[in-house]
Amino acid sequence: MTSPETARPLHDARFFLTCIGIGLLAGLLSGLFGVGGGTVIVPFLVLFLRFDQRLAAGTSLAAIVPTATVGVISYAVHGSVAWIPALLLAAGAVFGAQIGTWLLPRLSLTVLRWAFVGFLAAVIVSLFIVIPSRDAEFSLTWLSGVLLVVLGVVTGILSGLIGVGGGIIVVPALMVLFGTSDLVAKGTSLLMMIPTAVSGTVGNIRRRNVDLVAAAIVGLAACTTTALGAWAATLIDPFVGNMLFAAYLVIIAVQMGLRAWRGRPRPEAGPAGSGDAAR
Repeated sequence: MTSPETARPLHDARFFLTCIGIGLLAGLLSGLFGVGGGTVIVPFLVLFLRFDQRLAAGTSLAAIVPTATVGVISYAVHGSVAWIPALLLAAGAVFGAQIGTWLLPRLSLTVLRWAFVGFLAAVIVSLFIVIPSRDAEFSLTWLSGVLLVVLGVVTGILSGLIGVGGGIIVVPALMVLFGTSDLVAKGTSLLMMIPTAVSGTVGNIRRRNVDLVAAAIVGLAACTTTALGAWAATLIDPFVGNMLFAAYLVIIAVQMGLRAWRGRPRPEAGPAGSGDAAR
């Protein structure tokens, strides 16, 4: 018997309008911050459409494919994409995504929720310590190439497991560890996401962890605002943008933390006077 939490939502008018709204916001943030939009898509699907964490993660990853594609084009027009580093990141991420999607059905929903909260907390901290530079250039060496592949593997695992494209890890990492400018980091991150998201989505479809209708609506809606976000990224002060995004992530982390706390396993109460614990 299917529990209410794992049941798929009804595809009614509210469903379609909610998916469109989620996509518009996700696309704007994707272009603005160089992320796939999973930090919007996953929690909003859970909070507003009652998706369980697994289905939300898989649906988000599928929606990231068209979103990231439009973002790459937008940044490439301004020469803000490092193509070879993106390919190295993608090579590691494709492998890591398969590990993540393999782990996804083997973890409890409560564990996934707390993992997502922990992930958001790490991102919030990184947004306060990363100081983007518009003038920095990426220097590719053998060592940095190997590190890019390793970073890609870690990102891919998170991508398949949580449903984000990995940009929230890759963008700060490229700026802090590799000294890349913030715009190049964002454009490179979006390019890396495309093969990663495709690979992870294939695995999720096989495991029935994707609502294809929701993914299509969210992805297409996101495409309409991604270019606007990329354009805005060239105008807004990088530090101010980081602080605004960090504030938003605090709200999402609190919401998901409360949901994880409410969904934690509880021992069943025994009869009065009984010391037997629930099995």
